[in-house]
Amino acid sequence: MFETLNKCPLFVGMDSAEIEKLLKSVSHQVKRFAKNEMIAQSGDEINSQLIVVEGSVKGEMIDFSGKTIKIEDIESPRPLAPAFLFGQMNRYPVNIVANENVKILYIPKASFIRMMQMNEKVLNNFLGIISTKAQFLSGKIKLLSFQSIKGKLANYLLQQSVKSNSNKFILDKSQAQLAELFGVARPSIGRAIREMNEDGILQTHAKEIKIIDKQKLSALLK
Repeated sequence: MFETLNKCPLFVGMDSAEIEKLLKSVSHQVKRFAKNEMIAQSGDEINSQLIVVEGSVKGEMIDFSGKTIKIEDIESPRPLAPAFLFGQMNRYPVNIVANENVKILYIPKASFIRMMQMNEKVLNNFLGIISTKAQFLSGKIKLLSFQSIKGKLANYLLQQSVKSNSNKFILDKSQAQLAELFGVARPSIGRAIREMNEDGILQTHAKEIKIIDKQKLSALLK
């Protein structure tokens, strides 16, 4: 387990022996969950810092219509909901569900505070993680604020263009994954891409995307 944890963002700059020594000095436990098992429910109080040691989990929410929207996948070895461990609203904002058989490390809040007091690397890493998470959540809110499917897709494609520094790039997600990300039906994604092709905004071939008219694409954000 300790060989895995030295790849965890919380323990960057630490070797396995250092992590083992630190964890042995505080209270912690390991739990296992089967595929599709609920690890934490939205609204549950967060009393411990959880870390995915093996496998992967997903954060998902259910809207008022009963539709499930996946927020993100969390792969091993990453912490769960670090930005919500402290503060007045220290409750899980989404359901946490196992994508496969997983192993989760539980570090009680008091023990985690002691770890940060004992090791400055853990403290600095934790502050970096919650800052990055705040930036991610800001982007997610921006994405969900677009009412139309084309608006959501345009925002995503423009972000991909910036990341690749090119108007031509390979999509890093399938249409099914995009549909899950946007909380829409898969055929709606295919139809939106087809119409954007017909309108001369995009030129697509399989997962290869070429933005033909960035101005028209940006106009879909309004």
